[in-house]
Amino acid sequence: MAGGLAGAMLARPLAAAGGYDFWFTRLRYDSGDWDVDQRMPSNLITSLIDYTMLRVDPKEHVVALSDPKMLTAPFCYMAGHKLVEFSEAERRNFERYVRNGGFVLVDDCNHDIDGLFARSFEAQMAKIFGPKGLKTLPRTHPVYRSFFKFDGPPNTGLELNGWGDDLVHDYLKGIEVNGRLGVLYSNKDYGCEWDYDWRNKRFLAEDNTRFAVNIVMYALSS
Repeated sequence: MAGGLAGAMLARPLAAAGGYDFWFTRLRYDSGDWDVDQRMPSNLITSLIDYTMLRVDPKEHVVALSDPKMLTAPFCYMAGHKLVEFSEAERRNFERYVRNGGFVLVDDCNHDIDGLFARSFEAQMAKIFGPKGLKTLPRTHPVYRSFFKFDGPPNTGLELNGWGDDLVHDYLKGIEVNGRLGVLYSNKDYGCEWDYDWRNKRFLAEDNTRFAVNIVMYALSS
């Protein structure tokens, strides 16, 4: 986040958060199931510490979407399997946060473009940002090269496991406000992909949390 109101939003919580450059904020919303992928935040945090020079808060913060405190977060995460139906306060805070320079990573745990989470979340975005607000990101988008280099979104091992729509989604979607990405939306179930016991990480051929580092670095620098 940089400049103007967005910069002011970030400057205030830095002091309150002990001078951290980044803290992970999970959004709790009243509908659906928000408390998923419980080990993912710690894995993402560990990767940021391992790969970057950021001062990273080691704790996950859970904040209600209806709580104005979420407006001070440098990065928010929202996920689930079920219905997304924002209350008026949730809708107001989501819009205010994104339009004022915030960044939300939204992950569909069903990895299913016709699933309940996908259909209901996309309907909420259409209400807030208009029916054409959510657009497919080009494979040349800066999020794919903000730290590590990727040729489009990395695939997950969960997309062809017989659950969901049995498709590998070769795209991500997003909502841009004033030329910057404010919402990054995935049907690839990255949350589950990054949700594993950290002791198993040594057995992975390639660290699959590296794209999470890209997302955070883009959110903090754009």
